[in-house]
Amino acid sequence: MSMDPALADLLERSNRLGRDKRNTNYAGGNTSAKGVGIDPVTQGEVELLWVKGSGGDLGTLTEAGVSVLRLDRMRGLVDVYPGVDREDEMVHAFAYCLHGTGGAAPSIDTAMHGLVDLAHVDHLHPDSGIAIATALDGPRITQECFGDRVVWVPWRRPGFQLGLDIRDIQRANPQAIGCVLGGHGITAWGATSQECEENSLWIIRTAEAYIAEHGSAEPFGAVRPGFEPLSAADRRAKAAALAPVIRGIASRDRRMVGHFDDSDVVLDFMSREKLEPLARLGTSCPDHFLRTKVSPMVLDLPADATVEECIERLQALHEAYRVDYAAYYDRHASPDSPPMRGADPAIVLVPGVGMFSFGANKQTARVAGEFYVNAINVMRGAEALSTYAPIPEREKFRIEYWELEEAKLRRLPKPKRLAARVALVTGAASGIGLAIARALVADGGCVVIADLDAAKAEQVAADLGGPDVAVGLRADVTSEDEIRAAMDAACLAFGGVDIVVNNAGLSLSRPLLETTAADWDLQHDVMARGSFLVSREAARVMIAQGIGGDIVYIASKNAIFAGPSNIAYSATKADQAHQVRLLAAELGEFGIRVNGINPDGVVQGSGIFASGWGANRAAVYGVEEKDLGQFYANRTLLKREVLPEHVALAAAALVSDEFSRTTGLLVPVDSGVAAAFLR
Repeated sequence: MSMDPALADLLERSNRLGRDKRNTNYAGGNTSAKGVGIDPVTQGEVELLWVKGSGGDLGTLTEAGVSVLRLDRMRGLVDVYPGVDREDEMVHAFAYCLHGTGGAAPSIDTAMHGLVDLAHVDHLHPDSGIAIATALDGPRITQECFGDRVVWVPWRRPGFQLGLDIRDIQRANPQAIGCVLGGHGITAWGATSQECEENSLWIIRTAEAYIAEHGSAEPFGAVRPGFEPLSAADRRAKAAALAPVIRGIASRDRRMVGHFDDSDVVLDFMSREKLEPLARLGTSCPDHFLRTKVSPMVLDLPADATVEECIERLQALHEAYRVDYAAYYDRHASPDSPPMRGADPAIVLVPGVGMFSFGANKQTARVAGEFYVNAINVMRGAEALSTYAPIPEREKFRIEYWELEEAKLRRLPKPKRLAARVALVTGAASGIGLAIARALVADGGCVVIADLDAAKAEQVAADLGGPDVAVGLRADVTSEDEIRAAMDAACLAFGGVDIVVNNAGLSLSRPLLETTAADWDLQHDVMARGSFLVSREAARVMIAQGIGGDIVYIASKNAIFAGPSNIAYSATKADQAHQVRLLAAELGEFGIRVNGINPDGVVQGSGIFASGWGANRAAVYGVEEKDLGQFYANRTLLKREVLPEHVALAAAALVSDEFSRTTGLLVPVDSGVAAAFLR
């Protein structure tokens, strides 16, 4: 069935507006179109309203993200509207106005779109528009900036009453093309989709030009001596050192993933005199503070403060932040308010270094940071023209702990078992390491693909979903510098590390008399020494976070089983197996679990076997190389070949909560090799 032209135009307009972040933030705002459809029962024409539904993003909006309502029924709700004190009931009533099935649930802003008389409506959150909406004398600025083409609407929480207000303003001002919603954003309308889009863009660009022409040069005040940005290298090094501690701060109530931003707009804001008073005022647009909380936590030390000084102060500020947030909740909560969701900051500002933002996953953390950048831009514009005056704290609470927002949270799917967990897997660009990385991502984790081959690591990361899911980098596990750099990269990408899988390895299969000292040293450098170095640097990060962690060793059944012509490989695998026991004993007090896996004969997809070891082992056992996997399977109790995916599933299980009370364990994934039974 072909798409209705009105809907097609709406989607195209929405995507154009949403792709330009000057127009609206990610997932912010909504658009609509009215038109005529066919009632499938009567076959008669019926007026319809297509409107972006709850959730989703304008820039990527598709038909599935649109609600379709009978316009007569939606407008008929005016006659049964029980008043502003009960307006939330109207959201549930929208379900009785739907035309057909499918599509998204109607959003709280549906009334704004349906009650305006014109056929096309855009509600957007541009930084320039919100700057005027949050200026102390916003009504005056609105009139001076736009004349009578745009009308000021005093702050009102989104809902049915706001829709009635905007309808009345549109009818009373036939010359107007839109309005500025106090503390919130803008709404524009038009008779055609093109006219509506042009009106939206005219409001946004006119506001930008007005701020540029009439705004003060330094709206955030002068630069504070000592708070200027550090050099790029210095601030990134300091950020990597602080990231695990800050992630631990943000994760006291619930584990979070982090994002780091040291863009110019962030660094400049943090260097200015007005940083702390403006940060205390918090954000204003509902979309902003729902992601960032009402205000950030701000480190009040100069850029040259030592890491140790910063950590001590951050920990003290965190305790004060939690007390203040709990007091904010207590000031405004009523007996029927949802319970407090957590008192940790979502945004942490470190002058001279950058901004750390947090969320339940990487995308949410990144978007929270983007929203705070929007808030900085809003504050800059408002301060440039007047004084930044966000909506009152009580109104922020009414939205943050709105039952309708709580209902959205309840509708979210249950998090996967490794949600908000960050893993670093060595040797992850192929073989068992790649299979483990895939399994961890499938279970909801974020993964750093560490491998000698940087290009392959980057490609694997892209294939797994890109930077919101995985990053790829070079890491030679024999190099202390490269391991530290990999851990730093993980901290900057995701805030820290929860899981490390020591998988990198190689094998040179030779009899004792043919094994050189170089053969011995190479295998011990990569697997025994390399695993030790990776585990040591991972433990530093995990201890700094204070939220536990997991270290997994991919050892081998050869750690137990004595086979021929394999002295160097088997000895280093035995070393790894004992590292599991040693580190489990040492790191348990920090909540860090250390376990291992002993695979056997993983031939298919194995980088080690493909590099020549398979041919060597086949020769030792007197079989064709193509038959080696089945040879290994035939000598097991289960007679089943072991694949990389089997090892990966075991690794994902070991680091999950199902094994939360297990440490120091070596799990055989060998289909049953009796000679390798632990005893």
